[in-house]
Formats: sequence, structure tokens, C-alpha cells
Amino acid sequence: REPGSVAAPTAGLHFTPELLARLREQGVRQVFITLHIGLDTFRPVQTEDPTEHKLHSEPFSLGEQTAQELNAARREGRRIVAVGTTSVRVLEHVALQAEAQGRSELGPTAGWADLFILPGHRFRLVQAMVTNFHLPRSTLLMLVSAFAGRERVLAAYQEAVRLRYRFYSFGDAMLIV
Repeated sequence: REPGSVAAPTAGLHFTPELLARLREQGVRQVFITLHIGLDTFRPVQTEDPTEHKLHSEPFSLGEQTAQELNAARREGRRIVAVGTTSVRVLEHVALQAEAQGRSELGPTAGWADLFILPGHRFRLVQAMVTNFHLPRSTLLMLVSAFAGRERVLAAYQEAVRLRYRFYSFGDAMLIV
């Protein structure tokens, strides 16, 4: 809806208006954030040590209503499911910002996110995610591995290859809980 991104929010493309309506009817609350994805998101990691890879900043915004709903979900113990790895990056970036400022609740915010999530990251906000199948050596695959564990992710990918799932931006998706 807002110009600025170099790519579509492809994990979200799996959700048709009809599916979103059915989820709302079942009590699933939906909020939205904006991240203007840069080309860097898709650049393969070229370094042997991933911590030496530079992930450039991307502009994001998280509105008041979204912040309020996320805070309520946390207080009420409801699961926060991010749709897309870029959504995960923004939500974790915002949670880290709040933590660094000594705040337990999120507020509306906008800025630049450059969080590179690698195995060992302690997730603060996201408890589940919907994501596409990503290419090897991508920052996105590393994020998914940080969330679900490398061995579990590799096993899922082997199954996806066996069943001929489609990979990358307009491929199939998985739910990781």
C-alpha cells in the first residue's frame, strides 16, 4: 500500500481477503506494520562468519493501534504470529528498542531496522511465524534457523524438496510454532 519497498511482502500473499476474514471470524486479531524491504535482504551471505555480514538498514513504521494490540496480546498471554521474516525483524527490533529504553510496553515508532537475527538470538516478541522457503546462505534462512533450530529447519527443507515445494519469494510457505 505504501511505496518504498523493492519487494512484495511475499509471505503475506498467501493470505487472501477471504482467508483473512475467516481468521477474524475465528477470533484471530490482525495488525499491520510497514517495512520497506531493501535489496540487501536478498543478498547472499558471502562471509564464512555470518556475524561479519552487513545487513543494511530498512525503514519501518509501527502504528499506535498495532503497538496497543501487541501489548495486549503480551499481557493476555496470546501468541504473536509474524507473517514473514521481515515482519519478524521489525517486531524483534522494536522489542529490543523498548527493552534498551527500560520499557516493558511497545509504543508507536518509526525508524530504520538493521537487526540481523542469527542462531542464539533470544526472541522477545514473536512466538510463531509464517514464512516462505528461503535460499541457502540467505539472511532469511538464518533467521528461520535462529527461530526453529538449524536441524529442524534442515529436516523441513529436505521434506519440502522431496515433496517438490516451491522455494523463494513466490513459493510455498510454512508455519513455525
